[in-house]
Amino acid sequence: MGRTGETTVTKVDSRHSPRGAMGQKYLAAGKRMGMRLWDEERPGESSDESRRDYETVGYVIAGRAELHLEGQLVLLEAGDSWVVPEGATHRYKILETFTAVEATSPPAHVHGRDEE
Repeated sequence: MGRTGETTVTKVDSRHSPRGAMGQKYLAAGKRMGMRLWDEERPGESSDESRRDYETVGYVIAGRAELHLEGQLVLLEAGDSWVVPEGATHRYKILETFTAVEATSPPAHVHGRDEE
């Protein structure tokens, strides 16, 4: 039996990853999913409230942040994972130097979705 579909392997070295306007590093991405890294984000003011046309799942590697999601407050700490549904109103506030990996579906960087 032959295989059908995509068989290309993609490897991305995060030291050379492109950065988005919000400081995110774009990691590997496929047709339906993309990854990005928030690396040592510093504490500060809350991000602007946004609503995106992609779903996000994330995992905290280090630090702490608040996720304000549709009127709920979620504290994110190392070892926590979270979901922001597509179209949900949300914002983040970094409380302690923060490193996290997120996956988005569809990929956040395609068609400028991250920059809107």
